[in-house]
Amino acid sequence: MQALTSKAKPVGRKPMTFWEKLYIPAIAKGMAITFKHIFRKKPTINYPEKTRPFSPVFRGVQVLNRDEEGRERCTACGLCAVACPAEAITMEAAERLPGEENLYREEKYAVKYEINMLRCIFCGLCEEACPKDAVYLSETMVPSNYNRKTFVYSKQELLIPNPLTDPEAFAKAKGARPEKTL
Repeated sequence: MQALTSKAKPVGRKPMTFWEKLYIPAIAKGMAITFKHIFRKKPTINYPEKTRPFSPVFRGVQVLNRDEEGRERCTACGLCAVACPAEAITMEAAERLPGEENLYREEKYAVKYEINMLRCIFCGLCEEACPKDAVYLSETMVPSNYNRKTFVYSKQELLIPNPLTDPEAFAKAKGARPEKTL
């Protein structure tokens, strides 16, 4: 019978020597590895006091974006909900009323926008599907909790602060991600 690859190595079936039967070389080798690791720097990070640097492509909590005038960008088109493979996004649309031009960018807006973070797989497809750059994944980690209901984020929890009324909080929530050009 011919082998499919050349990676297969025949196993030797020779009898064990006296020292191999005592397992002393194997124990000595294991202890050497243990002692070598004792004196190395610990990879553990004390989380609340220190944070590790994240990758530039890290995907965290979703954020609903505003434009430079403080209006909501989301037009409730539903493309993010359709693109989500985990079906974590639900939304309801409504028409903008007269006098609400300073609140919403387009004629339609999302009355209800919810993301179930327990279902979200942080794939970023919602961010890519949005034609208005209204939703993006921020640099913030999802906080831990014991209550399942706290992981369903509503529109008020996801909406970024208004850049006109609170520019510092807006800049902090925006993070260091580059702006998309449309």
